[in-house]
Amino acid sequence: PGNKEIKTLRILLYGPQGAGKSSFFNSVNNTLQGRITTRALAQSTDIGGSFTLKDKAGSFYPFTFTDIAGMHNESNSIKTDDINRLLNGHIIDGYTFNPVSSITEGDQKYKRNPILKDKIHCLVAVLPANTVSVMLEEVFGKMGAVRDKARDLGIPQAIIMTKVDEVCPLVKDNLENIYKSKIIKQKMEECSSRLGVPMTCIYPVKNYHEERVTNATMDVLILDALQNIVNFANDFVEDQIHNE
Repeated sequence: PGNKEIKTLRILLYGPQGAGKSSFFNSVNNTLQGRITTRALAQSTDIGGSFTLKDKAGSFYPFTFTDIAGMHNESNSIKTDDINRLLNGHIIDGYTFNPVSSITEGDQKYKRNPILKDKIHCLVAVLPANTVSVMLEEVFGKMGAVRDKARDLGIPQAIIMTKVDEVCPLVKDNLENIYKSKIIKQKMEECSSRLGVPMTCIYPVKNYHEERVTNATMDVLILDALQNIVNFANDFVEDQIHNE
């Protein structure tokens, strides 16, 4: 970030269970390292957490991904109130979200007076292309509530659309066909209409899964998404500082 006060941009990943949030983080790590890494974060457990990445020289990149538990129905996923508090910077890293009750102001992981560096600087929905058409309205309702809160706070938003190879035979055959696939475009349009995020802020990617070596086309898609998300977050921080 351009501001010395804020050393790390905070990016929040959210979406349904199994969408590929942790896998996207792993894929970013693979792409930045130029090799398949062994950080076992893509587990099916949905506790969530914040993750930073180191470059090849051992320095940390200036962004943090916070991955929160998958959104299912109201009874077994994170309370929307908690996500709102997270957006506002009230929840300190390391807090274990409770699907039964929201965080209280007396909790040691609750920050009463957050400043800009504590807040979320970009909200990123992760949606799977192969199941977006059949996802429950209840899930989109919860995601929409988070989106609305972020919009009220002026937080920029983007969508990572995963599993693109599972919806289009052309793309499965050759990932470079992603730019001319009508099916991929239709899925992006569906993501856009369901969550109200413009097409220009939707990034189709194929996460690393079974690959043993990195793939240039996969890396280009992942880096394009990452570059834009980091830029959005940085712009938000700059605007907030300018308006203070």
